[in-house]
Amino acid sequence: MQPEEILVIGAGPAGLAASACLRHEGLAHQVLEREGDLGSAWHRHYDRLHLHTTKTYSGLPMTPWPKAAPRYPSREQMVQYLQAYAAEHHVAPRLGVTVQAVKRRGSRFTVETSAGVMTPRFVVMATGYNGVPRLPSVSGVERFHGTAIHAGTYKNAAPYRGKRTLVVGCGNSGAEIALDLAEQGVDVAMVVRGPVHVVARDMFGRPTQHTNVLLSHLPLGLRDALAVGTMRLVVGDLSRWGIVRPAVGPNRMIEESGRIPILDLGTIAMVKQGKIRVLPAVQEVLPDRVRFAGGAEHAFEAIIFATGYTPALGAVVEGFEAIADARSRPHRFGEETGIDGLYFVGFKNPPTGALREIALEAPRVARSIRENVGG
Repeated sequence: MQPEEILVIGAGPAGLAASACLRHEGLAHQVLEREGDLGSAWHRHYDRLHLHTTKTYSGLPMTPWPKAAPRYPSREQMVQYLQAYAAEHHVAPRLGVTVQAVKRRGSRFTVETSAGVMTPRFVVMATGYNGVPRLPSVSGVERFHGTAIHAGTYKNAAPYRGKRTLVVGCGNSGAEIALDLAEQGVDVAMVVRGPVHVVARDMFGRPTQHTNVLLSHLPLGLRDALAVGTMRLVVGDLSRWGIVRPAVGPNRMIEESGRIPILDLGTIAMVKQGKIRVLPAVQEVLPDRVRFAGGAEHAFEAIIFATGYTPALGAVVEGFEAIADARSRPHRFGEETGIDGLYFVGFKNPPTGALREIALEAPRVARSIRENVGG
């Protein structure tokens, strides 16, 4: 099989894993990456970022993390790991090539790229669920006199010293950015729009992720009952600080709405100390302040929108709506989809860890393509 028969789109962890597994199956292929580096998102992440999952469950197929690595590797260590992984498995992406459209035409795809049209038999989409920053439609943002950015461009607290700063969003990025700002003495507030679960990264000396993996085969209701009971014991009632636990369990919330619990690295301690104020949903942005649900107004000089991303697959893959769920994610992960020859790797973020999921999906995809090659 010629390299142009199989196309992997994306050279982050998912794309590198898919390429390594295809090579392991003896399948020639090409890898395209729109940025100038492999693992480009990891080059851009904020400075203090460490993996929220352990090295035990964050290795890509066939290459575990070095024993000398810390339990939770840093952003820089992740970049080094990806570069070493690519070298070990001879992954050589074509960099700076943007894929504009993927269309099924007969027995092949027509893939329109900035480098021309390609016609592979198989396409593996590995561009990740953090494809395009998602900004909320908040009235008045354009009139704000201060700085307003998406969390994807945040690097560190230095530009915010001496500025009253609002972090909009309390997912893992928002909670950690608020923590980073508070630790550097920035006057910071964090928007918690509605009920949210808070989970300690480690409980009783054991990583929460390891517990989630151990319990992952139990029924959803039982997993949630165990999780909620543990959170009541470890985290307690945070309602006096403006953080209310949802009625729905954390695992069901992830499956039904994609809302991830706050994985607490120290944010809650800062909230309790009054170093991070918790505010309700943003109602309107004024030139020098923000109005919140309930009518209260507070002055700010900087806003960081930690409001997530969208995969934006519908704009690239023709017919994607027919194989997508309500959150614009593919129905099937790590296997052939409803479009013949089309696969997705790295679009799932379960409680057991996104990198662990990639390590499970990539070999399945490579084996499936191997089986379909003769078809």
